[in-house]
Amino acid sequence: MNVTERVIFEQFPFWQQGLGAALPAIDAPITVIIGCGTSYNLAVSLTAVFNAHGRRAIAVPGGEWLRRPEAYLPDPAGAHVIALSRSGETTETVAAAAASRDAGLTVTALTCESESALARAADHLAFTPTHDEEGIVMTSSASLMLLLGLRMAGVAIPSAVTEQAESLAKALDERLAGHLAGRSHFVYLGGGAQYGVCLEASLKLQEMSQSYTQAFHPLEYRHGPVSLLDEQTLVVMLYDPLTAQEEAQLVAELREKGALVVGLGGPGDISLDLDVADELRGLVCLPALQLLGERVAQRRNVDTVAPRHLTKVVKLA
Repeated sequence: MNVTERVIFEQFPFWQQGLGAALPAIDAPITVIIGCGTSYNLAVSLTAVFNAHGRRAIAVPGGEWLRRPEAYLPDPAGAHVIALSRSGETTETVAAAAASRDAGLTVTALTCESESALARAADHLAFTPTHDEEGIVMTSSASLMLLLGLRMAGVAIPSAVTEQAESLAKALDERLAGHLAGRSHFVYLGGGAQYGVCLEASLKLQEMSQSYTQAFHPLEYRHGPVSLLDEQTLVVMLYDPLTAQEEAQLVAELREKGALVVGLGGPGDISLDLDVADELRGLVCLPALQLLGERVAQRRNVDTVAPRHLTKVVKLA
């Protein structure tokens, strides 16, 4: 078991710490959630949850919010900016947070490093530590920042969520054994808050295994991207109970076209139940999807401790 795999399995006690972390209140006419890479993907998911709770929110990449905020929000007056960064040192995110604060906006840093540049650039801090052996690829920290963000959106998270996530990761790992051979194209499908989790799962597998990955809202997949599907494709469907029937119909079509489908919360060649609140589905699925990335990397003999072209912190001169 390499360091990446071990951190994935050892992240759950850190979730319990995150459940007890003190968090600032978010009370603003609109919340702007920013981040880069994994942090932006989490922002996409969190934005959907904020909006579903009646709290207007948008997700913007850190560099975009820094350079052209008016393209996303013409009048930012009164906005509360939540800036996500594991290290709290990502150049674009730190600069965007500082610029937001200079413009008179309230800024909250959501990070795993309480003494970071981002923490210093913010008015408020949402902090919980991650596994101290986590490497370049964000696993435990991604789950933790999603957990804190869900709490800030007003989602009640029971302590049992850690056991549910760990059980799902082990179950998917067992069911996938022997099914990854020959798979070179990976697609993640999910709507609403699950879309951001799909973006993150896609990025994770891409980083870890240097494989070709994609993520889409489920019904968008028929509109062009399905042209790439063949017998080498593995599709992961993160079902939403509200749209499960139409998503199941899509899955049936994809299976007929040759794809192997993993159904999380619904039908598939490999189907696993999700007995959790709808808003917690993405959080519970995330460790399992991180582990999928590690397993594909192992098949391709790619070292996830030192992925090609990546560094733990993106800092620009």
